[in-house]
Amino acid sequence: MNDPIMATAASDQRPDLLAFSCSPEWIEAQAPATPAADEVKAVLPRFRMVAYTGGPMRLQGWRHPVVVDLAGLRVPTQNRPIRLGHDAAQGVGHTDAIRIEGGILVAFGVVSRDTSAAREVVTSSRNGFPWQASISASVEEHEFIREDQTVRVNGHEVAGPVNIVRRSVLGEISFVDLGADGNTSALVASTHLIPPPPGDSSVITPAVPAADTVTATAATPAPVPPAVPQAPVSVPEPSAQPVVQAASVPIVGAAQAPAGPTVADIRALALAETARITAIRQVCGSAHTVIEARAISEGWDATRTELEVLRAARPTAPAVHIRDQTLTTGVLEAACLLSGGHTAIEDVCEAPAIEAAQKRFRSSIGMQELLLEVAWANGASMRTFKSDPRAVLRAAFGPGIQAGLSSIDIGGILSNVANKFLLDGFQSVESTWRSIAAVGPVSDFKAITRYRLIGKDQYEQVAPGGEIKHGTLGEMSYSNKADTYGLMLSIDRRDLINDDLGALTTVPRKLGRGAGLKINDVFWTVFLNHAAFFTAPFKNYLVGADTALSIDGVTKAETGFLEQVDPDGKPLGIMPAILLVPPALSAYGSQIFKSMELRETTANAKYPVSNPHQGKFRVEVSRYLSNPGYPGASSKAWYMLADPKDLPAIEVVFLNGQESPVIETAEADFSVLGVQMRGYHDFGCSLQEPRAAVKAKGEA
Repeated sequence: MNDPIMATAASDQRPDLLAFSCSPEWIEAQAPATPAADEVKAVLPRFRMVAYTGGPMRLQGWRHPVVVDLAGLRVPTQNRPIRLGHDAAQGVGHTDAIRIEGGILVAFGVVSRDTSAAREVVTSSRNGFPWQASISASVEEHEFIREDQTVRVNGHEVAGPVNIVRRSVLGEISFVDLGADGNTSALVASTHLIPPPPGDSSVITPAVPAADTVTATAATPAPVPPAVPQAPVSVPEPSAQPVVQAASVPIVGAAQAPAGPTVADIRALALAETARITAIRQVCGSAHTVIEARAISEGWDATRTELEVLRAARPTAPAVHIRDQTLTTGVLEAACLLSGGHTAIEDVCEAPAIEAAQKRFRSSIGMQELLLEVAWANGASMRTFKSDPRAVLRAAFGPGIQAGLSSIDIGGILSNVANKFLLDGFQSVESTWRSIAAVGPVSDFKAITRYRLIGKDQYEQVAPGGEIKHGTLGEMSYSNKADTYGLMLSIDRRDLINDDLGALTTVPRKLGRGAGLKINDVFWTVFLNHAAFFTAPFKNYLVGADTALSIDGVTKAETGFLEQVDPDGKPLGIMPAILLVPPALSAYGSQIFKSMELRETTANAKYPVSNPHQGKFRVEVSRYLSNPGYPGASSKAWYMLADPKDLPAIEVVFLNGQESPVIETAEADFSVLGVQMRGYHDFGCSLQEPRAAVKAKGEA
């Protein structure tokens, strides 16, 4: 901790600081020693605080209780600053020993500052004011325990839902007038107490008081007569808070003590004290050891002890507003993708965000939880979504409520998550079209003209003068243009109320799938409507029984493809590369591509067995080729195509090169109408060069 942090403003200055308050177990105010003749020797007051008892705390900005794992609390040095109200200008002193024992954080120290704050603490302590303590710690790592889970921390079993701060760094400790943890004591004494020996924070040895001073508190037991020192002595019922009376009174020696009680009185008092302690232990059990120790030492009866136990079991008021800075947009997006079962989350989210989402949300987050997390990150303090849905939505979709707090953009989260699921749905449908078509961009929706360099593109001999002749693009031109296709779906307000995160994942996935189906529908409608594309004049249409998919059929198609010529009657110079087949011919097409030999039953006793077409043609399969819903479809016809990079038979264009669909979230009042999501896709398809493909009918 390099900069001062006030507990009441930790969220405004350092959001990663965890600040909470507890009561000091005791604070000691030193009475001055008897001054010598030529000097006054000042002995500094000491204190001890039970800073944290290891249990759950309610802190503002955290939806569920918070437990600081003391095993992961790092104490940089034993000398930590002590302040008043977390104000760096109000120094009080410093610690010289900080212990973590039995799941309790205890601090020892000395009032070493010469400030008005230090004097106020000491003077108020002498007057009996019950100071409490508040510590600050920076959160480095925390874990969320869900409702159906339990975890052991600080020696106790803690049931979820609860946040466990696994790693943190202790900052400063402050005197405050009101703490959040009611399980600790606030005792004050005026004698100078020596710090406990190493390893034992429970032993406090009082120093010998000055000759002219004496300590008197309401918790001081009555003296036992020397005749029966072994008998336990009961004490009068103390006041609710010990009172320091630092008066200069002569010490009364044993010889001056008044006559003690009789043996019968001592026995009666001892029996009553034993019964009181037994009743206290029954009320406290094993869960409230700190209250038990305080009740025994301060002389409480069973009724008051039971009230303190009930008070400790209630959620305590938050000491400060704390904003969880470990929560980021990336973590929330990863949590949504995990909940929706995204198929490739590692490709679209960073590994630290995925890990944090898995730890915090256990791979599952609901719509209401998502909105609440964003609302809290933006400074809201409501506890549940259903208590005030409109306020949650305003906080989630609006700017940060408190000045200085950075906002998490819920609209950006929804859009990013929706686009990822939209792309997931878009890629889930068949995409054979991408393997056989050329893909290009267009800048608007106007029709464009493509020119193919076929014919008139051979180099001419350069004349002796060095003049190079101009070539021409010829008359081989083709048109294409993009159109817009779209659909709108809604996440209704009922989906938000019903906590249906599936709406956030299902709707965009459906929009993406719809975009993928539409581009397939448009593409294959254009491709199969080819009566004027595959014709005898182009020599790219083969019919007859010998055109069935086989070694001979592939040989015939390959020969026909290679014999095609450009407009000048010269060889085209393009090699076939793709076999496009319907599902019924998929298996045989793969055999032709992969098998080293194919055997056919013939009447000739001698026949070749090697496969002349092994590895020549990449096999692509599309169910649209044989679907009767598309004119021109056939389960027997197949195609041989050139690589679309060399010469495309068909082209797909996208507006501005945006090949995937776009999803947008309409700005609407979520608490009334829900959210509108619209997906659209700008593309166009057109047949291009007939010489880039050969169709085999596959039958007579």
